[in-house]
Amino acid sequence: MTDVARRAGVSVSTVSYVLTGARPISEATRDRVLAAMAELDYQPNAMARGLASRRSNIVGLLLPLSGRGLGATETAFVTGATEAAREAGYHLMLCPVGTGDSDELQTLATQRLLDGFLVMEVKLTDRRVELLRKLKSPFVLIGRTEDTSGLACVDIDFEQTVDDAVAHLVGLGHRAIAYVNHSEDSLSSGYGPAQRTAEAFAGALERHGITGVMVPSEDTASGGRQAIRAALQRCPELTGVLVMNENAALGILTELRETGLDVPQDISVVSMVTSEVIADLASPPLTAMTSPGAALGAAATRVLLGRLGEGASTTYQELLPCLLEVRGTSARARTK
Repeated sequence: MTDVARRAGVSVSTVSYVLTGARPISEATRDRVLAAMAELDYQPNAMARGLASRRSNIVGLLLPLSGRGLGATETAFVTGATEAAREAGYHLMLCPVGTGDSDELQTLATQRLLDGFLVMEVKLTDRRVELLRKLKSPFVLIGRTEDTSGLACVDIDFEQTVDDAVAHLVGLGHRAIAYVNHSEDSLSSGYGPAQRTAEAFAGALERHGITGVMVPSEDTASGGRQAIRAALQRCPELTGVLVMNENAALGILTELRETGLDVPQDISVVSMVTSEVIADLASPPLTAMTSPGAALGAAATRVLLGRLGEGASTTYQELLPCLLEVRGTSARARTK
């Protein structure tokens, strides 16, 4: 920095201000400093800057992968968060930390290598939240716990999403609907999306005065095949299916086709919290409640960066519904 300052004819502090944006610098001076940096091939040392400012300019995304990798929907959340961080001069680091990884999370938080955390795959009671609170680490949830007091949460509006999906099928004349949820383990462990959509589905059935069943499914095509078989056994008259499990949705379409049931003439299928990529890959293309994943990931990142250093403990909540996109798997209910 001293060499750059000498070459540009400015003080070292001016070079620092150009790099950090901490104070306004005239365009002419800024151009001289940048030109000197280019001539000297100067690259700021991120670690040294972090030590001086007590910031690493890196945020961590806590996303437990559980051996299943990133699907298209999860990737959209990550992409949105990464882009928002980059635009603000930050980097994003993916940390595969789940609710049972308290020691690993404590190490990440106490070593101060990360300025803050985004937390995904949130459970209604999530130990990561309590630990981050205890350690006074800045964090924002992409999801919601049961008690959101004092928390910053950015999430899908699952209640509105389910109601819109059910209303779409009801509007097409469907009176018996199955909901293929996430797995039994997800439900029993208190995974927020699974629990919230289960409650929302029950409420939507009551409001619309129709019948329906909910069945769990593993996050696999074979899980979807098993789930739709179970749904048809429990509710033979069903003509509509909601599913919030992308891999399972593909299995459902295959199973229905192989059992001689036409989609959508015999049974309509609506996939919820789904990426456009998966919806378009399906055959026929899935009518879907499209996930706002990229927008949510970006929004959560901006909220987190805005709260860094403030010690903010005020409650913040932003909910976005999924939007209905009608493709080839929903139609008017069959008449007998």
